[in-house]
Amino acid sequence: MRSLSRFLRSAGLIPVLVLLPFGLRAQEQEAMPHGEGRGEMTLALAGDAIITRRLSVYDEPEFLRLREIIQGSTAAFVNLEILFHDFEEDVIPAATSGGTYMRADPGMAKELTWMGFDLVSRANNHTMDYGVGGLRRTDRAVEVAGLVHAGTGENLAFARAPAYLETPGARVALISAASTFADPMRAGPQRKDLRGRPGLNPIRYRRTYQVTPEQMDALRSFRESMGWGRGSGDRLRLFGETFQEGESFRSVTVPHEGDLEEIVASVAAADRQAELVIFASHSHERGESNTEPAGFLRTLAHAVIDAGADVFVGHGPHVLRGIEVYKGKPIFYSLGDFIFQNETVPFQPADNYQRYDLEPEALVADFYDARQSGGGFPANPLIWESVVAQIRYLDGEVAEIQLHPITLGHGLPRPRRGRPLLARGELAAKILGDVQRLSEAMGTTVEIRDDVGVIRFR
Repeated sequence: MRSLSRFLRSAGLIPVLVLLPFGLRAQEQEAMPHGEGRGEMTLALAGDAIITRRLSVYDEPEFLRLREIIQGSTAAFVNLEILFHDFEEDVIPAATSGGTYMRADPGMAKELTWMGFDLVSRANNHTMDYGVGGLRRTDRAVEVAGLVHAGTGENLAFARAPAYLETPGARVALISAASTFADPMRAGPQRKDLRGRPGLNPIRYRRTYQVTPEQMDALRSFRESMGWGRGSGDRLRLFGETFQEGESFRSVTVPHEGDLEEIVASVAAADRQAELVIFASHSHERGESNTEPAGFLRTLAHAVIDAGADVFVGHGPHVLRGIEVYKGKPIFYSLGDFIFQNETVPFQPADNYQRYDLEPEALVADFYDARQSGGGFPANPLIWESVVAQIRYLDGEVAEIQLHPITLGHGLPRPRRGRPLLARGELAAKILGDVQRLSEAMGTTVEIRDDVGVIRFR
């Protein structure tokens, strides 16, 4: 080796050999840079997934085409509104639930990955239907399925924390919160002398009812008749609610300052750790109608985008709401339902049977019959119509959003409805027309072409 080295040196070839690898490495680096956050990527977003039955057995063309849209995206998100467990010893029904006590076989989590999803939000009004045991069992099922999840944790810090997905297009962060929940579901902070409380990431809010002078006088008279005093000033507390005198009746909501401050900090941190930040909020609260968001939700959406979020995706009211574009970033106030199989959850605890005065011998089908007798979700076509949004990014900026209308089978028998298929023809036009109208009120133009809604950014 030494004689070869002397020969190369005497021939003047050593400098060339030393420099050559550096030149090649520079060229390779030029040809193959770290590409995250540059070039084109797509993000698919869907609403609530209440999945209790397998998806992978179906092969209708409009179902498989929907799967192709989700699978073909760089990353795909859905809200997980179900718990996965097998009624183990640590899984106990809570005294308060989100309505239906949600539960599915843990294997159903893999059906979501089969469909193409990578990211799921976990903070919603069913998070703690089966207590801490149900929460932890669901953790395991989604992790075994390979789903990245956020919005719950063993204490408040973990529940508030972002979760991360690595993709060829960008590192994606997900933060999940809920405004609709029973208070015991809320995660609690850790102390040096006492562990925190497992639960969900809360975004609480304060509501004030503005009432007319005549309405305020009636409320004061009622309060006085109950022996609680008439009260004074332009504000009144009654039944845990705040009423303020104004010109007309309306409900005013604002986010809880402490929750908002901590959530904004989490978003800002995620923005420094990822190229793309998704903020998901499960919020049933409404404005003047169920298709309009509550005031605090718009404040929250703007605040998280100001802090660095790239997209705000809402879910919870089970209907579509309008789309706002704020500082070039999309806000989906509700994407409605993606899978709505809440009528085939196999068991319900005694509490739910008692709500409908059913005898102890009643079976789960009797429970669903009793609940449906008043109309409810099955009677409302808006519950069974939605869209899957697909955002196309170019060099980190939104280039276009496509809205793919889906139908979950309104009017079909209970065993058949709840699974999504792409909508076509008149139904597609109707769904997209609803989104178009609701979004126009927020200053967003939705074009409709070939059964697809389009929002252009360039």
